[in-house]
Amino acid sequence: MQKKFLWGASTSGFQVEGGFNEGGKGLSTTDVRHVPEGIADTKVASDHYHHVEEDILLMKELGLTVYRFSFCWARIMPDGHTVNEEGLAFYDKIIQLCFENGIEPLPTLYHFEMPQALVEEFGGWKDRRCVDAYVAYAKICFTRWKGVIKHWVTINEQLIAMAAGDLNGNHEPNKFLQTQYMYQMSYHASIAEKIAIQVLREIDDQAQIGPVCAVQNTYPKSSSPEDVLAAMDAEELMMYMLLDMSVKGEYSPRVKHLLKEMNIFPHVEEGDEVLLKSSKPDFIGINYYSSICVKNNEKGIVNYNLPPFFRSSVFDICKNEHIRVTEWMTNGIDAIGIRSILYKIYNRYGLPMIITENGMAYSDELIDGKINDMPRIEYLSLHIKEVLKAREEGYPIFGYCPWSFIDVVSSHQGFAKRYGLVYVDRTDTDIKSCERIRKDSYYWYQNVIKTDGKNL
Repeated sequence: MQKKFLWGASTSGFQVEGGFNEGGKGLSTTDVRHVPEGIADTKVASDHYHHVEEDILLMKELGLTVYRFSFCWARIMPDGHTVNEEGLAFYDKIIQLCFENGIEPLPTLYHFEMPQALVEEFGGWKDRRCVDAYVAYAKICFTRWKGVIKHWVTINEQLIAMAAGDLNGNHEPNKFLQTQYMYQMSYHASIAEKIAIQVLREIDDQAQIGPVCAVQNTYPKSSSPEDVLAAMDAEELMMYMLLDMSVKGEYSPRVKHLLKEMNIFPHVEEGDEVLLKSSKPDFIGINYYSSICVKNNEKGIVNYNLPPFFRSSVFDICKNEHIRVTEWMTNGIDAIGIRSILYKIYNRYGLPMIITENGMAYSDELIDGKINDMPRIEYLSLHIKEVLKAREEGYPIFGYCPWSFIDVVSSHQGFAKRYGLVYVDRTDTDIKSCERIRKDSYYWYQNVIKTDGKNL
């Protein structure tokens, strides 16, 4: 019999907290990145730093039983080495408030930001020394909340975290070298994750830990064998590559071949093979927004105009004519894709799963003090139905967390692009008071939780 399902919601530290220079926090990579004029940066964000009590009471009212959030590494270790007690106390407060209000805290150690000091010191994840820095940080957190935190997340969306140079400090202008660095950084992150899992086992063997992976169900453009193989390769490089490292401790033979063929296979040190196979996670977190469609890459070269994690010599991203796109959901809306992904990941890894992000970006408008976001309700309803179908079939899915609990600052579109169940009354250029206003989707999700998903 499956355990009680966890109904939650997600945020990330740098996108929601603000208070970038308060409480002893050091500069994060996200604090110093270039933000175009007229777009909100992360210095205030949703001002969760000053609204934490109010926000968690809103979570309680909503009925959440789990809150998936992230620690800002630079708030806990401002220079990447020295521990900041004020930063730890801030997260003590969040965790305590969660428990007081019947909510399980589910923290992520690394969500797209790191101390800028480590980038300046040795280049961040490009350097193997970042492994030691991450493990030291993880050890501080595991020790602080031993016996308190039941579930930990190691790294959120590793490939995207390593691909976005403005989030990790990889500002290499040469596109080939940039891609090469990306895979080396990803490899270092995989090593760091494995050691962190070992460290948690030593500190708190009752706690569970797992990665969170960004996934896109991948369709071939046609039924031609070449397009079908391209779709398989896309999933290997963008999803299975990372999860294979997390769970199996190795790249698949196909990924090894493709990375070597593209001359971007990472540098490996002696003893890494044993280390990578020394532990495995307890669960897998899944971030799903949309699917993608690919075709065979007949050019035989990497398309450097694509985002780094879409670059390959064996597939090209193309439009899927069978799904509807919206202003912000440019890859389209594909609810069945989330169920397909759950099948694929469980069949390959056999581990329990939790949906850690799933949401619809929408340009919400505040009209007469209310926000009607019916398209978001429709999106979430369709996706939750598919998740629950898979669970009813026996797949071990133990929770669902939409992105996001509250409007967060988008890393590239500021507050024009919103995902939250709760509206934050501010714009990109006017911070106002950041008043919290419940959207229609908040009340809808409240009822979903109350009925355990039976009234969708």
